[in-house]
Amino acid sequence: MSGFGRGDVFLADCPARLAVELIADKWTVVVLYGLSEGPVRHGELIELIGGISRKMLTQTLRRLEAHGLIRRHAYAEVPPRVEYELTALGATLIDPIHTLTEWARANGDAVLDALDADPEPVADNR
Repeated sequence: MSGFGRGDVFLADCPARLAVELIADKWTVVVLYGLSEGPVRHGELIELIGGISRKMLTQTLRRLEAHGLIRRHAYAEVPPRVEYELTALGATLIDPIHTLTEWARANGDAVLDALDADPEPVADNR
């Protein structure tokens, strides 16, 4: 049995909480998925993802690299060429991302329907 109770997993200093916060970022999952089929250049990721600024992509790539999920490879060429790829650790997230994507496909309409519905306000029982 592990030394963590169920509630301990998301304590502020817990590695699991850090990992969840990292992958919960708006662009992390999209960028990881964009790298799932092999090395990709920055500009190719911009086109593949759509809707992400160059600055935000750069910040996301740096954060993922710092956390060991992707690797940056700069080639000594003119003009310079840089590619990004998943590390072995980053690759372990692809199956969970596929599962989440399938859930989103199957339930996306229901989520939008619930958003469009006019539910009764929930009472605050504090």
